This record gives sequence, structure tokens and C-alpha cells, in this order.
Amino acid sequence: MNAPRSIRIATFNVNSVRARLPNVLAWLKEFSPDVVLLQEIKTVDDSFPRMEIEDAGYNIATYGQKAYNGVAILSKSPIEDIARGLPGDPTDEQARYMEGTVFGALRVASIYLPNGNPIGTEKFSYKLAWMDRLKAHISARLKDDEISIWGGDYNVIPTDGDVWDPRAMKDDALMQPESRAKFRAIQHLGLTDALRSFHPQPHLYSYWDYQAGAWQKDHGMLIDYLLCSPQAADRLKAAGVDKAPRGKEKASDHTPVWCEIEV
Repeated sequence: MNAPRSIRIATFNVNSVRARLPNVLAWLKEFSPDVVLLQEIKTVDDSFPRMEIEDAGYNIATYGQKAYNGVAILSKSPIEDIARGLPGDPTDEQARYMEGTVFGALRVASIYLPNGNPIGTEKFSYKLAWMDRLKAHISARLKDDEISIWGGDYNVIPTDGDVWDPRAMKDDALMQPESRAKFRAIQHLGLTDALRSFHPQPHLYSYWDYQAGAWQKDHGMLIDYLLCSPQAADRLKAAGVDKAPRGKEKASDHTPVWCEIEV
């Protein structure tokens, strides 16, 4: 029987994997996560920098799209049973969801939830419908009692404590009552927010806009999450935000959120 081992999982919206490749490779070497859920890779599958990331020690699964969106899973173990696309709307061609099994027992999903701005348009309607589909899919998956983590850029600011100034964001799709209610409904399926399990304090951020010196002023928001099934939550050992990548030159506007679980 294999002894339990601790696995470090991170979610990271890289805002173009090709444009940020030197930063991504440096972070993979320094932080050495076992599993990485990437969002906004902004490239088709054939143009993903596969060789460079494989040389860093990772297996790769991608679901890309030209210039927009795109998600990927990187893992130090083989990635099995890969599924691309969020069920529920066969007409949806946006590359925003994929899942796979890593380390033989852990089911992970990389999520790039729609932004939804501006509110009052079809983009906001698409966001809310996408969240309904995500809830239905997670609900179905939870019946399998798997060790599962749904990680990614959820494009929701769940509470006023998750943003530097709620008033500045009051008309944004990320903070609308409908967005928040649907995010809560997903959590209330029985999911545990890995980061908040260890760090319940307000004003812990994973995103800082490029504009108006937001990073330097710490004018950020928390929109990247690792949501754990009950079986994964029981195995949580640690979680945090790695702010170091956001301080680098040519950084993504997001920084990684991570957790450790024992499998």
C-alpha cells in the first residue's frame, strides 16, 4: 500500500502563457507545484509552449483558443481521463473548462469563468448561465465521492472584504448580487474554499489591475479559488497566495493561489 504524500496544487491565470513564459518557467522552478491549473493561456493547443514546460518536469493537457480564454492542466504525474468543455450547452465554443485525474486519485478542473461585463448585456447573461451549468456539473460529480478540486479564476468577488474598495466595483459584473448568489450556491453544494479554510481574514488578494498603480497600492481583489470536495477538504494541509510572481517584470495581473492536500 502506498504511503500518503502531500501534493501542492496551484491555480494561476497567466494572462497569455506565451507572453509570460519566462515568468511561468521561473515560478515552476522556484515554487515547484505538483499540479497547476492555468487560465487565459490565450493560444491554440498547437502553439502552447509544450516543450519548454515538459522540460520543466510537467505533463500537459490543454484546451486552447486563439487569442482568448484557454485553460490547461500541468502535472508532475500523468494526466488521465481528460474532459474538455463544460457540459450543458453544446453551442458554447469558448475554451473555459477542462478536468482530468492526476496522481491516480485526484480529480482537478481548471476554470475560467466568464467576466460578464458590462452588466445588462448578453455577456452578463452568459456568465450567469455558465455558473448554472457549472453548479449542475459539480453537483453531478460530487455523487462520485471523488477527491476533487475545482480551481481557477471565478471572476466573482464574493464579499466586500475580498476587494480593496467595494464602492469602486459596485457596478462591475464581479460584484453583482446575482453573481455572488450563484457562487454561494456552488459552494453550498458542500465545497470548501481551501484558502479561506486557513486564512479567513479580509483583504487577501489574487488580482491587481495594471492601471493606476493597483499593485503598488495593494488595490486588489480575490477572484481565484480552489474549491474542494468533502473528500479533498478532509485532506487539506495548507493553503496560501504566492504574491511573488505579481511583483516581477511583465507579470500577469493575477498571482497563484495554492493548497496542499494529502493523497
